[in-house]
Amino acid sequence: MTGTGVHSGAETSKFTVGQRITLAVVCVATAMLMLDIAIVNTAIPAITREFDAGMGALKWVIDGYTLALATVVLSAGAWADRVGRRYVFIIGAIIFTVASVICAAAETMVMLNAARVAQGLGAALLFATSLALLSHAFPGSAERTKSLAAYGATIGASFAIGPLLGGALTELLDWRAIFQINIPVGVLMLVGTRWVDESRSSAPRRNDYWGQVTATVSLGVLTYGFIEANARGWSDGRTVAVFALAVAALLAFLVAESVVAEPMLPLGMFTGASFAGAQMVTFAISASMFACFVYVTIYLQGVLGMSAIKAGLVYLPGTLAMFMVAGLTSQLIGRIRPWILLSLAMLAVAAGLLWMTVAEPDSSGWVLVPGFVVASIGAGLFNPVISGVVLAENRRDDAGLVAGINDVFRQAGIALGVAALGALFPAQSVLQGGSPTAYVDGLRAALWTSCIIAVCGALVVVVAMRSARATTDDGALAAPPVRTVAETRTSLVRRG
Repeated sequence: MTGTGVHSGAETSKFTVGQRITLAVVCVATAMLMLDIAIVNTAIPAITREFDAGMGALKWVIDGYTLALATVVLSAGAWADRVGRRYVFIIGAIIFTVASVICAAAETMVMLNAARVAQGLGAALLFATSLALLSHAFPGSAERTKSLAAYGATIGASFAIGPLLGGALTELLDWRAIFQINIPVGVLMLVGTRWVDESRSSAPRRNDYWGQVTATVSLGVLTYGFIEANARGWSDGRTVAVFALAVAALLAFLVAESVVAEPMLPLGMFTGASFAGAQMVTFAISASMFACFVYVTIYLQGVLGMSAIKAGLVYLPGTLAMFMVAGLTSQLIGRIRPWILLSLAMLAVAAGLLWMTVAEPDSSGWVLVPGFVVASIGAGLFNPVISGVVLAENRRDDAGLVAGINDVFRQAGIALGVAALGALFPAQSVLQGGSPTAYVDGLRAALWTSCIIAVCGALVVVVAMRSARATTDDGALAAPPVRTVAETRTSLVRRG
């Protein structure tokens, strides 16, 4: 295997072959995973027509994937730290690719949603190892900043270009093509792992079964509650019981994480304001901008009657803006304090969402483009900075855990955002003959709610993250201190 050339102390002006391939593999994996959230949006009307699916079933096409990802990614990170991050990455790629084959062959909504859950499980293994692989391959501050800029651009651009790509595949071929495209990409990604170096934690954590079970129940039941509330009403006995169960499961999760020896989510890590703030603001941008894209896409096709390709083209200017800003952000990290960049990013997201409230039942989809561009500028600025903060605020040996925690908040934000914002729309889908005016009223409410969430995210940054850093010097990264067994045990207790 060709090494990635991990350097000690010195910065390099050029990446090695191994570093370039590692970056390419991680970015391709990230693009495929994020596209499988965004690309489905444009195909939802076609899926609705084929399976005669209601709004609730359609939400699970998104949430089945994101929930599986969010609930498993922490355990996946712990497993990767223990057995090897490259090894777990490869297993995740295999699971995801096979699940994509099943999605493409689905004959019912139940089969499709089950396969989407399997995709989410594979995605959890990939997400849990992606940042850790980059952390190992790019130990230097400058080179890591450049790699994170590419990683951040991939996340944002995948969300933005997903509807266009999904529209083209759906309209020119078939909605099943949005899953078939993953198959050759997955194979190429597996080939590329030959040049990715293996890495492990020197103090890996054991499995936290109680934490895994309670986290899964809490997030799954909470999402189900939001979806059911739309159909049954907020005061319905079943809805109230479901939310009560979600709260009970969340409390059980917090108790479990505070008493087990090696928790999947060490609560002690959240005593640092910058780290805790980073997770909260990650949740905020996912629950606002990215969750709202699902309903904007339905508006473009279901209300305005735009074709799948035209609906995707509405996102294109934002895609270009996101690419450009993410690239320029690498020049700003280290020069401008992260809290300033992140607060500006969230305010830009809020401003873009606010602009999109101009939507009307008979307006043009193109009036939303300025809002998309402004919000995308914010996302392009946000992603590289938050990735740098998350890694810099913790020691390199915890890279798998840290990456997993951040992905939990990212995916949970999308899952809960899609479910919660969906409760603002009429129960009868506009794709099945529902009122366009009622849908637009719901869309405006969702956009206003998302705008408020984004502003709250900016406030969290200002209050909690003023001391955050997005880079760390090489010495701290290149050579983690050798610890005795006693020191390791003490560290684990403190982290728990």
